[in-house]
Amino acid sequence: MALKKINTVLTAAFILFILWFGAEFILSPETTAPGFGLPSRPSGDGGGFLVVKGIRDVVLALVLGVLLVTGHRRALGWVLLVEALAAYGDMTTVLAHHGSVATAFGVHGLTATLMVVNGLLVLRETRKVASAPAIPAPQPA
Repeated sequence: MALKKINTVLTAAFILFILWFGAEFILSPETTAPGFGLPSRPSGDGGGFLVVKGIRDVVLALVLGVLLVTGHRRALGWVLLVEALAAYGDMTTVLAHHGSVATAFGVHGLTATLMVVNGLLVLRETRKVASAPAIPAPQPA
């Protein structure tokens, strides 16, 4: 299977995963929050931050989707690398607030690392290959 096809499938999977996860935080934050890895769900007005997280995830997925659909593959690779920082940030947040280490590394850290790998693969696919200098063919005498 061609590298471009593999990258497209991986990117589409990330888009669907991030979109689904973000939508879950928007539609039912109270049932989705425990899976994030923090030891407790925000109380009172703090639950609104879960919706903010969901909106962030939906926007991240839409940005990737627009780049994929419009064929801006090089930009897609760079954005995958940058958006991986959000998942690494989520991992750090869970660890800093004494949340589940397994979820921090197994969900957020793994997701971020796979996004980095996918981004690097897309960049590799789109790199410019240096062409050999043209050498004129010898002319018959």
